[in-house]
Amino acid sequence: MREEFRILSTTAILGYGFPLSSFEEGMKRGPHLIAVDGGSTDPGPYYLGAGVSFTNREAVKRDLEIMIKAGVENKIPVVVGSAGGSGGAPHLQWCREIVEEIAKENDLHFKLAVIHAELDKGMLAKELAAGKITPLEPAPELTQEELEATSRVVAQMGVEPFIAAFERAPDVILAGRAYDPTCFAALAIKQGYDPALSLHLGKILECAAICATPGSGSDCMFGYIGEDYFRLEPLSNVRKCTTLSVAAHTLYEKTNPYILPGPGGVLDLHECKFEQESENTVRVSGTKFIPSEFNAVKLEGAKKVGCRTVSIAGTRDPVMIAKIDEIMAGVKERVSDNFKGQLEDYHLRFNIYGRDGVMAALEPQPTTDGAHELGIVIEATAPTQSQADTICAFARSTMLHYGYQGRRSTAGNLAFPYSPSDFHAGEVYEFSVYHLLRADDPAKLFPFEIVELGGDRA
Repeated sequence: MREEFRILSTTAILGYGFPLSSFEEGMKRGPHLIAVDGGSTDPGPYYLGAGVSFTNREAVKRDLEIMIKAGVENKIPVVVGSAGGSGGAPHLQWCREIVEEIAKENDLHFKLAVIHAELDKGMLAKELAAGKITPLEPAPELTQEELEATSRVVAQMGVEPFIAAFERAPDVILAGRAYDPTCFAALAIKQGYDPALSLHLGKILECAAICATPGSGSDCMFGYIGEDYFRLEPLSNVRKCTTLSVAAHTLYEKTNPYILPGPGGVLDLHECKFEQESENTVRVSGTKFIPSEFNAVKLEGAKKVGCRTVSIAGTRDPVMIAKIDEIMAGVKERVSDNFKGQLEDYHLRFNIYGRDGVMAALEPQPTTDGAHELGIVIEATAPTQSQADTICAFARSTMLHYGYQGRRSTAGNLAFPYSPSDFHAGEVYEFSVYHLLRADDPAKLFPFEIVELGGDRA
C-alpha cells in the first residue's frame, strides 16, 4: 500500500499564531509538507486596495521563523498562500522581506520561489473587451471605467502555479493570492494523490484546528492522504476531530452542501463519507472532482471611494432610545441643510448597537423595546479626510444637543467614551472587481521567480 502523504497545517491564517507544543507534535509525525494560508477577503476591501496586511508583522515573522527553520533543517517544503493577507504585489513583497530577514538572522541557506498574482490592468482591459471577464453574482458587469478606477486586481491561483514552482525544487514557496486549499493540495497532486481528496483536505486544513472541537484558529492540524481517503488529527490533547466538526467545516462558507466550486472545477460531495476512526481522528472518503468546461480564475479588485471619520457615543435616556429613528432622520436632515451647496458628496450613517448594530437591515428583531442603553457609531464618508471630519463633527454635535419631545437634559444626551471623540478611519475602499477571467493556461497568469537565500546575502 502506498505511503500516506502527510501535511502539517500550522494556523488558520499566517500571523494568528500556534502553540509550539502542537507544532512539535506535528513534526514528530514526519510531515512531507508544512503549509499555511496567509490571507482572506474576510477583513474587507481596504487591505487589498491600500496594499497593506491585516496581520501584524511581528506575529507573521514569529510563525514563519518557526516554520522555515523546521522546514529547512528537516528538508520539508514550506508553502504560504495569499501572502501578506490579500496576495497583491505589495503584500507579497512585504512577506518576502520577512522571509529574507529570517534567512539572514538565522544564517539559513535555502531556495525561495515567489509566485505573483497581481494582474496588469492593461491586460485585463483587453480581456474585458474580448468578453473573457464575467461577473460573479451579485457583482454587476465590469466596465472599462470601473476597471480603470480600481487600485489593484489579483487573481486566485489554483494548483498549477504551485506545481510549476515545485518543478524547481524550492525549499519555500511564497505565493500571492491563491484559492485557499491549493497551498496544501498542490504537492500531493503533483505526487499523484487524488485531486479531489487533496483539495477537500486542503479546504479543511486551511483553517487549521477550527475543524476540531473545541475549534481554534490559532492551533495546528495534521492531515494524511491515502489512496482513497484522507484523515484529520488535531495536535493538541484538548481538541478532538469528530464527524460532526469535520463535516460542518466542509460546509464552511458554502451555499450548496454538495458542490464546492474552485479553480478548474468543483468538488462533488454527494458520496462523501465521514467516519470516526479513533477518539480524536476522522476519516473522509468518496469526494469527487468534476472539471469545468473551461478554465477560469476568480478576480478580486478594490477601488478607493473616499475617507472615513467615526465618532462613538452611547445613550441611556429612555426617551431618546424610543425616538432614535426620528432623531437620526432629523440629524441627517439638519446636516444636509447646513451644507447645501457647499458639501453634498458625502455619506452619513448611524450604526445602532443594542438594536440592529450587528445585522443592520437583516436584523429579525429591529426594536428598542426593553433596551436601556444604546451604542451609537456615527460614520461619515466623503472624498477627503477633512470633509469627512466636517460631516462627522457636525452630525455628532447636532445629535448631542438635538431637541426632541420629552427631552429633560439641556446639556446633551450622549456619553462619549473617548477624547477626542472623533477618529480618522482613513481611506475607504470597496470591492469593484469580483469576476471570473477565462484562462486557457491557468499557470501562465502567475509567473514565478527563484531566489537563492543564504546567510547575509539574498
